[in-house]
Amino acid sequence: MASFKLNRTKQCAKCPWKVSTNPYDIPDGYDVEKHRGLSCTIKSGLQSLGQTNAMSCHHSTGEDQMYCIGWLNNQLGPGNNIGLRIKFMSCENGRDIKVFGKQHARFEDTLPA
Repeated sequence: MASFKLNRTKQCAKCPWKVSTNPYDIPDGYDVEKHRGLSCTIKSGLQSLGQTNAMSCHHSTGEDQMYCIGWLNNQLGPGNNIGLRIKFMSCENGRDIKVFGKQHARFEDTLPA
């Protein structure tokens, strides 16, 4: 497996995975239905093998797609995404991933009440 590096390793101030973030404050036009649609990026255990869907950072552009660091933190940790864990064994700067503050435990908790 070829090695790779993340473009971003630090969680954004308005990341929806932070408990303190109001999703409606996410920059560049928040859309609750698009947010709900990201549920397809949540996989765990063996169901995650071969997964291709990932949650992008809201700062991503067409040319510069970046993982959402809050999503990565969840899926590499308590989300138990085995496929992603295997992929990140070859990530050169995966150890530099840093989140700030209390994080949501489940994707459903990132959605507005």
